[in-house]
Amino acid sequence: MIDKRRPQRDLPKINERIRFPEIRVIDSDGAQVGLLTPDEALTIAQEKELDLVLVSETAKPPVCRIMDYGKYKFEQEKKAREAKKKQHTADVKEVKMRYKIGESDYMVRINQAKRFLKSGDKVKATVTFRGREIQHSNLALNLLDRMAQDLKDIADIQQIPKREGRNMMMFLTPKK
Repeated sequence: MIDKRRPQRDLPKINERIRFPEIRVIDSDGAQVGLLTPDEALTIAQEKELDLVLVSETAKPPVCRIMDYGKYKFEQEKKAREAKKKQHTADVKEVKMRYKIGESDYMVRINQAKRFLKSGDKVKATVTFRGREIQHSNLALNLLDRMAQDLKDIADIQQIPKREGRNMMMFLTPKK
């Protein structure tokens, strides 16, 4: 059973739901009809077998347009889907290494980071310590600083290197 006392805030302002003493009406082809009462505008819309849709509630007087509401709603949803498709979310990609990393392995990590940054993702560079290696955190700091220098032309440092437990990490973001 539908409760008729439920507020109609979530329903669109079309046809009989438009409650203003006077509205500015725009025809389906974009021409202004003028200032009318909602009943007069609704009569014109029904003659054309279209809907009266509230476009701008804040304008003085409020603006309504005569259009096919179903088609309008479909177009809005289609635009939203297209915008969502083109939107790129920046993921955080991680590049892990040890402070004793060899030169060729280091270059592989730099190339990975470059690839991630060029695709628009953030990079989390992590240096992992095992056992007593944690005493050499200054070497890991040097390694992360070197990485930041090697990537300075395509990346900005979002978070400077800091230690968390048995790891030292740094965040890089692509340059605008």
